[in-house]
Amino acid sequence: MLDLPPLARFGGLVATGLLDVTSDPAALDSTGFWAVSADFEGRLICARFQDVREEPVPAPVPGQWRGPAPDDWKSSLDRAAYTEGVRRIREHIAAGEVYQANLCRVLSAPIAPDADVDALTSLLARGNPAPYAGTIRLPAHGVEIATASPELFLRRDGRIVESGPIKGTGRTEADLLEKDYAENVMIVDLVRNDIGRVCATGSVTVPDLCVVEKHPGLVHLVSTVHGELREGAGWPELLAAAFPPGSVTGAPKSSALRIIEALETAPRGPYCGGIGWVDADRGTGQLAVGIRTFWIDREEGVLRFGTGAGITWGSDPEGEWRETELKAARLLAVASGAYEASGGTFT
Repeated sequence: MLDLPPLARFGGLVATGLLDVTSDPAALDSTGFWAVSADFEGRLICARFQDVREEPVPAPVPGQWRGPAPDDWKSSLDRAAYTEGVRRIREHIAAGEVYQANLCRVLSAPIAPDADVDALTSLLARGNPAPYAGTIRLPAHGVEIATASPELFLRRDGRIVESGPIKGTGRTEADLLEKDYAENVMIVDLVRNDIGRVCATGSVTVPDLCVVEKHPGLVHLVSTVHGELREGAGWPELLAAAFPPGSVTGAPKSSALRIIEALETAPRGPYCGGIGWVDADRGTGQLAVGIRTFWIDREEGVLRFGTGAGITWGSDPEGEWRETELKAARLLAVASGAYEASGGTFT
């Protein structure tokens, strides 16, 4: 294993000097600055760091990151399997078992043994800047993640909590369909219900509904759900109520999770989980939904990346496949070196 020191980056902050690691979410209500990685399947890693300072993401160093060749990526679900999965979900919807389910696939490609996820972070910061970008490098604990997530899972400031679910994606605003708006509203209802389980009665509101946000290469519909934690509720209760994120599961969540397990052929890992930080001393924290996320699997010697789409009755199987490709295209180009950071262009 490479001798890479533990590190975490979030926005303009960098954390070093690892103190301890735990899987107990109650630690997030104790003291110190924590980096948090929660896999979709439920594995939680909380790492407390001693030194936290403001530091911009360093500029890419030529040759420091050697990513996979563009043609090396293999998908856990090929086009035929994915579109068949969309059809199966529509059958479940017709049977009244679910209203919406998120169908994902995981792409993998061989990676050099000396690959450092922090070097990929530098490329992502230039090639695909994102509001909830983050990096967690804990090689000894099997966590090497770089995310360019555009989606807020949970933000906490004292007793106030907020979530920013994304549903609806297109190249431009004109591409957004009625199905996208309906999908967003369904997931907002789900997130309201999740957060409402641990918030004071009457405190959950939706200040923003279906706002169009522009991101590199595409647009999203984004809503905001806001609430105030009830007395006695902290990070353990909040995570138990809201995890996994509603926008990457479906509604009802329990039915969607059962359907996802039957159709998907690879674990999602940190993709579609929660990635971020908690400052327990200040009672603040911010976790992103782990989309647009790369992670290194040292055991398999591969770099992984996930992409998916929300499936409703109005979904077209081929259209949903194209959406997964749209979401992945720019990020894979960055990771494969088809993006020239110096000129800011694709080759």
